[in-house]
Amino acid sequence: MSKIRVAVLGATGMIGQRFVQMLEGHPYFEIEGLYASDRSDGKKLKDVLKVRDFEYKNETLDMKMETMDLKKIAKNARVAFSGLPSDLAGKTESDLAEGGIAVFSNAGAHRMDKDVSILIPEVNPSHLDSVKDQATYGNGGYIVTNANCSTTGIAPPLAAVRDAYGLDFVSVSTYQALSGAGYPGVPSLDAVGNVIPFIGGEEEKMEAEIVKILGTYEDRSFNYAKFRMLANCARVPVIDGHLESLVIKMDDTPSVEELIRTLSSYKGEPQSLKLPSAPVQPIIVRTENNRPQPALDSMAGSPERARGMSVVAGRIRKSDEYYKLFVLSHNTMRGGAGGSLLNAELAKAKKLL
Repeated sequence: MSKIRVAVLGATGMIGQRFVQMLEGHPYFEIEGLYASDRSDGKKLKDVLKVRDFEYKNETLDMKMETMDLKKIAKNARVAFSGLPSDLAGKTESDLAEGGIAVFSNAGAHRMDKDVSILIPEVNPSHLDSVKDQATYGNGGYIVTNANCSTTGIAPPLAAVRDAYGLDFVSVSTYQALSGAGYPGVPSLDAVGNVIPFIGGEEEKMEAEIVKILGTYEDRSFNYAKFRMLANCARVPVIDGHLESLVIKMDDTPSVEELIRTLSSYKGEPQSLKLPSAPVQPIIVRTENNRPQPALDSMAGSPERARGMSVVAGRIRKSDEYYKLFVLSHNTMRGGAGGSLLNAELAKAKKLL
């Protein structure tokens, strides 16, 4: 079976290079081209490499960057994986969709569009149906977004709680890695030995996105979930891995042991379909008092292709009618390129590619 040709947009950035990493040897997809700005035209991946914790194949390192040519991409590729910054992504992704390309975006430009899903395949796979209601669907083009990297980490545990016990109130405080700010991240004199209690727009994104993700898609519209959500976000001196503190109020009051079993056993369509980038266990619960930790748990997940794709939960406690826990996810893998890649794998399984 021939593989689907894909373009990687923003291939000089951290998310773009994570796309390249996860596309190496992929059973469904092969890279048609790596695209970036004019100033990177002709440079090889190895000349602009930012990912330091993965060893690329030599032939991948020798791939050259090209200036974005939307007509060329539309002619030669079926899929575009977008690691573009949001200010550039909006029109570029719309133009590609109009040209018949299925765009799987890490950017936030289209997340809140009325006909675009914020897709997390274990959580809301039915939202993928929204692509059929996009104006460009008739020519094969559409846009699917993944969630903000901090929203991605809390969505699977909250979906598991909602399904089993009902969900009334959520408060989240985030401790977000430097790589979430893009390369080279936060200036070193601001970051080292410090915590920055402000990430522009992040709290608003989390509060808006999670109720769209955990809502429904029916009659050509998204119906947002009704629970209350409050977010506080901070940047901490960690390279990769967003740690998040959750306080939850549910409709029911399970024991801590019951909640642990619910989270540990949670699975979705990616697991039943055995999608290549789907972790066998999307939520891993650690029972040690000092877990999860970014240094130990950010690359959790199996098989090998799904490393960094599991959410890790721990320190699960009950206080009166509230439940407290920490969750950790890899922000450039599960919360970035890996999330979009899994979205595309689900679209293929649903015969939308």
